[in-house]
Amino acid sequence: MTTLQSGPDSIYDVLGIGFGPSNLALAIALHEHAVKSPDGPALHVGFLEKQPRFGWHRGMLIDDATMQVSFLKDLVTMRDPTSDFSFLCYLRDQDRLVDFLNLKTLFPLRIEFHDYFEWAAARVSHLVQYSAEVVAVRPVTEDGEVRFFDVVSREPGASGRLTVRRARSLCVATGLEPHLPPGAERSERVWHNSELLPRVDELRRSGGPVRRAVVLGAGQSAAEAVDYLHRSFPDAEICSVFAKYGYTPADDSPFANRIFDPEAVDLYYGAPREVKQSLVDYHRTTNYSVVDMDLIEAMSRTMYQERVQGRQRLRMMNVSRIREVESDVDEVKATVEFLPTGEREVLAADVLVYATGYQPRGIGDHLVELAKLCQRDDEDALLVDRDHRVATAPHVTADVYLQGATEHTHGLTSTLLSTTAVRAGEILTSLLARSGEPDRARNR
Repeated sequence: MTTLQSGPDSIYDVLGIGFGPSNLALAIALHEHAVKSPDGPALHVGFLEKQPRFGWHRGMLIDDATMQVSFLKDLVTMRDPTSDFSFLCYLRDQDRLVDFLNLKTLFPLRIEFHDYFEWAAARVSHLVQYSAEVVAVRPVTEDGEVRFFDVVSREPGASGRLTVRRARSLCVATGLEPHLPPGAERSERVWHNSELLPRVDELRRSGGPVRRAVVLGAGQSAAEAVDYLHRSFPDAEICSVFAKYGYTPADDSPFANRIFDPEAVDLYYGAPREVKQSLVDYHRTTNYSVVDMDLIEAMSRTMYQERVQGRQRLRMMNVSRIREVESDVDEVKATVEFLPTGEREVLAADVLVYATGYQPRGIGDHLVELAKLCQRDDEDALLVDRDHRVATAPHVTADVYLQGATEHTHGLTSTLLSTTAVRAGEILTSLLARSGEPDRARNR
């Protein structure tokens, strides 16, 4: 892998912070543009990623879990169906195209789609520096204007070594971070579902008995965690705790799915605030706190079979909440309240898993100086243009693009894969247009 250049004499036209699927899709779009337009203006681009290699929700790559989005919504197809970075080209390269077609499915295994991402990332590895944790973004002022950003990252090598790269535009795509209930803390026995697989492997290797595991949450990740723990520890009781009466099926019907169409982003972006909120409320069941019907039915069959056999290991504690948690090296005690009656039960467990979702990182505390330059609305949410540029102070001529953390402006697809390829194309178009503006050219 080629290490990206650094220093003020090597100015990037765009430097990406984070290298998950969103910025990977942008890297591919930029790479393909350079290949197809060798005589056009060459953009100097690079990406920084704190992980040592590409990884996307590795802790939930359960062996039989499938994607919840069509393979056609990969990194490129919705932007350019002829791209050789498509999932179908990946299958051809792996000599599995015919076998996949014979499955007659739109939804590949999650581990396979992750392998596709890794395959694509390897092909643009010359554009990314891994093990590069961005610790600061500093504005660079010339003649009273912020024309550049200096991106400071901590990278492998000498202890504490910092590297600085200068850029005219940034694209921040730092993904999601695990969300925990207020006061909750992770430990050896208290996990977030994002670390499920490595934690389970560690527990298996320890050889200690697992008598009971408790999972809090009512969404797809919670149900998958319950099912995986149930299969992984055949002697343990698995308790699923959630406030609903039962798991809510995901609404993947054709008309509801139109909320994920690229055109829906235009409608959402231009809608009044109250209409945006109503659209999110109406269509939350397409994405939030919902479970695929196949998994709901499979778990229901398992529960019934266990009742018939007289040994019920899978226990649904519905209409309930966890009120207290006490944890030590030997066990975790979760006090669960049954909401209709207020009755409480203390569950002594070996593991408590919070499947309580994620929250976007966006431009926050870890990029303090950058955040100060960004404009916000009267609800303290970032103002973001349709081309995914963050509105900045008038004296800032350098650009900041944001992928993810824009649900309030661009709708439900903000943190999903559905429009990743299209969004990458939109950012590419914006970058090319703005790089050709007279005032931008003067600053180059």
